[in-house]
Amino acid sequence: MDLPAGAIDADLHPMVPGLSALAPYLPDLWRDQITLRGMEGFDTQAYPPKAPKTVRADWRPAGEWPASRIGHLREQVLDPWRVSRGIVTPLYGVQLVFNEDMAHAFTSALNDWTRAEWLDADPRLAGSIVLPMFNTEHAVAEIERCAPDPRFVQAMVLVMGETPLGRRHNWPVFEALVKHNLPLAIHAGTAYRNPVTSLGWPSWYAEDYAANQQAFQSTMASLITEGVFVRFPTLKVVLLESGVSWLPAFLWRLVKGWKGVRFEVPWLDRNPFDVVRENVRLSIQPFDAPEDAETVQRVMDHLGSDQMLLWSSDWPHWQFDGPPRLPPGLDAGLARKICVENALSTYDRLALEVTP
Repeated sequence: MDLPAGAIDADLHPMVPGLSALAPYLPDLWRDQITLRGMEGFDTQAYPPKAPKTVRADWRPAGEWPASRIGHLREQVLDPWRVSRGIVTPLYGVQLVFNEDMAHAFTSALNDWTRAEWLDADPRLAGSIVLPMFNTEHAVAEIERCAPDPRFVQAMVLVMGETPLGRRHNWPVFEALVKHNLPLAIHAGTAYRNPVTSLGWPSWYAEDYAANQQAFQSTMASLITEGVFVRFPTLKVVLLESGVSWLPAFLWRLVKGWKGVRFEVPWLDRNPFDVVRENVRLSIQPFDAPEDAETVQRVMDHLGSDQMLLWSSDWPHWQFDGPPRLPPGLDAGLARKICVENALSTYDRLALEVTP
């Protein structure tokens, strides 16, 4: 099925061509540190830059860094697919630096780079505020700094941080997001402060990549059982690149455990299934289910909601090869909800009255 008119892409990833690209947006102190510390080769792309999965082969321009300028995005996604709005989220790990002040400065520079190089360049684009989560005060300050710009429609953290995301020391971040009516996007990726599996460090990138699903499960359990959605009932959480089909089985097990030990968490007075259906959204790239209409329908039935899924291309990653498409078996009404209406209800700052 083709995309319906006015499709909104919830997950676009411009790639920073190098730390020097952020230098114009850094204070003098930290710009000088790039040279003094020999950091010119610093590169923390979330995907290995030359791995086939990182960039689709036909999206790798000759002689330049892929996905690094607005022309690439226009030519490869926005124009040919007639995308009305797109949310850009750079996955450049400046927020992972151990020096908290440096991480804050580099993260602010990344957000300013997003604003200047992408949001200013095309009115169809909205942005994510990347948060330096290793210092809660810095994360809140970055929300307060960027939120007045209505083109920033969410804040973003990686799914594998230093501690479970729902822990109380992170609640000032959630409070700031609710204050500004901003959803929290949780994206696949790790800060590498802890092993990416519960058994320790893996040997291969394939293990690292697959471990993200475990992390999304642990993160959802943390947010739910710590009472984040009880304390902040209007907070929306968007899971990006998490997959979809794991969620019903995980929630079934979480609900089963909650029924037996809910005396531990008396503040959680609702079924976790209901909490997730109301507060959580997921991008459908990848939609990790067999390509047949009957299975897709079963997944949708198990989710129990037609409001949870958001369409995304995951540009420029190689999650599919070919033109954009939706899972088989969706009727036109559900396709429009996934591609347009669900994004509009999730991101109040988006508006379709934007002409290319």
